[in-house]
Parts: sequence; structure tokens; C-alpha cells
Amino acid sequence: MIVRQPCPHCGREVGVYRNPTPTVDVVIAMPSGQGEGVVLIKRANPPYGWALPGGFVDYGETCEHAAVREMREETGLDVTLTGLLGVYSDPDRDPRQHTMSVVYTGVPADPDSLLAGDDAAEARVFPLGEWPELAFDHARILADYMAARRDRR
Repeated sequence: MIVRQPCPHCGREVGVYRNPTPTVDVVIAMPSGQGEGVVLIKRANPPYGWALPGGFVDYGETCEHAAVREMREETGLDVTLTGLLGVYSDPDRDPRQHTMSVVYTGVPADPDSLLAGDDAAEARVFPLGEWPELAFDHARILADYMAARRDRR
């Protein structure tokens, strides 16, 4: 969609594209003594709540690079991406703005390196299906993850 706005320099009307902002999230599968779990972060910034680790794709960056970078920044984990779970683009998925998220699955090189950082106030492993109330559309994403796991079996 193109929106007409005055140029801040010359005042002439110019077209400005309004596009969704690209983001990435990763469902990090963690081994656990009681069974497999998933890493969630408690957001340090609004909107608050528990969420999958992720963030915005920087200009000039691939989605894959952004996903690996965001995992390191928010969880301290060096993650190997293992697949593409899906693309989530509902205009209402993020209350701040229209975003579209490319969601990957991944595994950590060293699960013991889990440590909250950057925009994460806390990082924890939750057993499969036993997560708290989640921000954004992350409950749907994790439901899709669980369905994909069932389908593989």
C-alpha cells in the first residue's frame, strides 16, 4: 500500500510504502532429563510476557542470519537452524505494528549456555505443552510446532 505524505525536506507529496516489518522467531528444542522442552523468554520490553526468542531482521541481513543472531543475543545460545516451521503474517499478530515472522526450528550447540540477554529479562526451558500464557501469536506457533512433531512420528 502506498500512502501519500509531504516530503519533510521540500514539502512535495511523495508516496511512502507501508509494508509489514520482517521478524524472525526460533523454536529452540532443548533436551531435558524429564523430556524435551522449548526455550521461552520473558520480555523485558512492551509488550510484556513470555514469548519465543526472536526479533527484527536488520537491513541487509538474511532471515537465517537474523534468527541465529537473535538467539545468541536473547538466550546466549549458538543455535543451528534445523528447519522452517512457517511464516506468520496476520496483521494483528503484534500490537505494535504489522509484522510478518519467519519461524524456524533449531537446536543449541551447548544447552548449558542458556542465559537471558538483550531484550529478555529471563530465559527458561518449558516442557512441551506446558508453557505459560504467551505474547503475540506464539501459542499458535507452538501449537503448529507440536502438530508438526506429531506428524513426523
